[in-house]
Amino acid sequence: MVLSVIAAAFILILPVELPDKTLFATLILATRFAPLPVFVGVGTAFAVQVAIAVTAGSLLSLLPAALVSGVVALLFLVGAVLLWRSANSGPEDGGEAAEQREQVSFPKAAAISFGVLFAAEWGDLSQLATAGLAARYDAPVSVFIGSWAALLVVSGLAVFLGKKLADRLPIPLIRRVAAGLFLVFAVIAVVETVRALV
Repeated sequence: MVLSVIAAAFILILPVELPDKTLFATLILATRFAPLPVFVGVGTAFAVQVAIAVTAGSLLSLLPAALVSGVVALLFLVGAVLLWRSANSGPEDGGEAAEQREQVSFPKAAAISFGVLFAAEWGDLSQLATAGLAARYDAPVSVFIGSWAALLVVSGLAVFLGKKLADRLPIPLIRRVAAGLFLVFAVIAVVETVRALV
């Protein structure tokens, strides 16, 4: 395990997920079901999605260094642009929450939460960032731990603090900070691409 890679993954993924649709989907699920099964289902979905992203990024790292750095730069640049453009739009609305929690079994609530978040996370910016980090660093376990920890923190906040959190987060500012982080990682990857070509 490489602590600096864990920290880099955590610092990059956390602000990306705060204004994300998965945060709001988790908020909605937490208003419908008991918090613990929602957290278990969401956390498991994130673990599977992070493992997929790390595997994809690790496979990408088998290509020539200049090509990998170029692809990583492109991934982060696209992420930065998408985040910056969305900074002025309101938070994604997950729909109206139910007035009260449904009484369903723990496994059923966890399975529903898993399914919703597993589907919502495909092609997500955090998945792209995780794949990019796995391609950039030769430390897949560290990238997994850092990314998953950030996702668990966000989902824990959504599940256990609920709507109060969503009303107080400065979503446009968080998106701009995340865009800036993506841009920094894109510039680093461009520099690495140039070095690999020289």
